[in-house]
Amino acid sequence: MAEVEVSHDCAVQTITLNRPDKLNAFTHALHGELQAALEEARDPAVRAVVITGAGRGFSAGQDLTAFGEARDVAAMLRATYHVNVTAIRSLEKPVIAAVNGVCAGAGLSLACACDIRLASDAAFFVPGFVGIGLIPDSGGTYFIQRLLGTPRAFEWMTSNRRLTAAEALAWGLVSEVVEADAFSARVAEHAAGLAAAPTRAIALTKRLYDEAATSTLEEQLEREAAAQAEAAQTGDFREGVAAFGEKREARFSGS
Repeated sequence: MAEVEVSHDCAVQTITLNRPDKLNAFTHALHGELQAALEEARDPAVRAVVITGAGRGFSAGQDLTAFGEARDVAAMLRATYHVNVTAIRSLEKPVIAAVNGVCAGAGLSLACACDIRLASDAAFFVPGFVGIGLIPDSGGTYFIQRLLGTPRAFEWMTSNRRLTAAEALAWGLVSEVVEADAFSARVAEHAAGLAAAPTRAIALTKRLYDEAATSTLEEQLEREAAAQAEAAQTGDFREGVAAFGEKREARFSGS
C-alpha cells in the first residue's frame, strides 16, 4: 500500500499521508513518496495543493522505531524532513494543511510549513518533542515562532501542552475550524477558490512574505517593486483589469 496517495480535482492536487494505523507517522519510505508528490505538484496545471492525513490523524510525527534506527540523526533530518519542508516553501502555489486529527511533533512542523492551516473540530495539536527529550525540528522553531511569536512558541514547545482546535484558532495557529462532517467539503471549496485565483500573484506574495522577516524596509520595498513589475506582465493581471472594467467576475488562468 502506498504511504502517500495523490489525487487531482481539476487544478487542485491532494496529497494524503497514508499510514492510518500509525497515525501517519513518518518513515523514510513515506518521506520519499511525499518528495515525489511535491515534485509532481510543481506541474503548472496544479494551482493549489492540499496536504492531509488518512484516518484519524494528520500526522503523529516521526515513527520512533525508524528514528531509533538512525545512526546519524542530523543526516536523516537533512535527507528527509528538510527536503520536504523546503519543497513546500519553494512551491510557487498555495499549500493548505488540512488537519483532520492529531497533529504532533514533526507532523506539526510540516503543517506549519504550509501556507494555510484548516482544522477539523476533531483535530488537536501536540508539540511532542520535549515529551521525549528532543527539540523541535523540521522547521518547528522557525515556523511556529513566526506564527505565534517567541514567548508563546517557547512556552508551548517546552510545556508539551495539548492544544484543541478551538485554542489553535484563538492563537492564530490555524485560520479556520470546521465541523468534522463538513471538513472535507470545506477544504475542497477553499482549495478550489485558491486554484481559481491568479496563481503567479499568489506565488510572488508567498515569496515576499518568506523574505520579509529578514529584510529591511528598503529591501522589502524594492522586492515588492520588482515583484509587482513581474505581476503586471501576466495574463491574469490583464484579465483582472478587464473584468473590473466590465463589471464581471474575473476568469484567471494562472498565466
